[in-house]
Amino acid sequence: MEETLGAAAPGRAAASSVRGPAAEAVGYVEDRHWDVCPGTWLIEGDGRTRCSCGDRTCPAPGAHPDGPDWRSLAGSSPAAVRRWWAERPQASVILPTGRSFDVLDVPETAGCLALARMERTGVRLGPVVAMPASGGRGRRLLFLVLPGVPPKLPDLLRRLGWAPGRLDLTAHGEDGWIVAPPSRVGAHGFAQWARQPSEANRWLPEASELIDPLAYACGREAPPPAYALTAP
Repeated sequence: MEETLGAAAPGRAAASSVRGPAAEAVGYVEDRHWDVCPGTWLIEGDGRTRCSCGDRTCPAPGAHPDGPDWRSLAGSSPAAVRRWWAERPQASVILPTGRSFDVLDVPETAGCLALARMERTGVRLGPVVAMPASGGRGRRLLFLVLPGVPPKLPDLLRRLGWAPGRLDLTAHGEDGWIVAPPSRVGAHGFAQWARQPSEANRWLPEASELIDPLAYACGREAPPPAYALTAP
């Protein structure tokens, strides 16, 4: 079983705790062949912290794409990545979804329950990101899976008896993104690996392999269905 929340796995996992955004971004490109692009960063001064985007009400300060052309900028050239972070060393690390991977996004409590269950039963897992609370949402776990999930997700949930929108379980796919460790999300904390990228999880699972335990865990916290009242 791999190390999960709260503990560092050997090798790259231990090193990632002390490596900065530039080194991690290069590692994602060289080790995993993931596309990467620099995001926004935090500007500190005058006793306050603000996002480089200039929006005083930014919901994820220092942790979102920097400009509308980020999709075309994102790539997997180590030389380009080194140049980008040489120019803006504090930039967050943005990983586009819908290319090398998609993401299943669930609340942290449900995600930890599902993760423990999947590890006990030997479900094949990919890397998992732990995200701090931001933008009005609580802490989240992001499960990396093979691309092509969003169009399939409603049907996968219906087959398990869940109507669309009943569960706090969403997918990020084409034209989406996630912020990768070790990026800092404003004053909320840092993105971290709950399950490190490693040789053991280089081959990502299909979403269908994870959806049952994830839906079950999210269903434990789902509000009861609202039934329309009819006059007698």
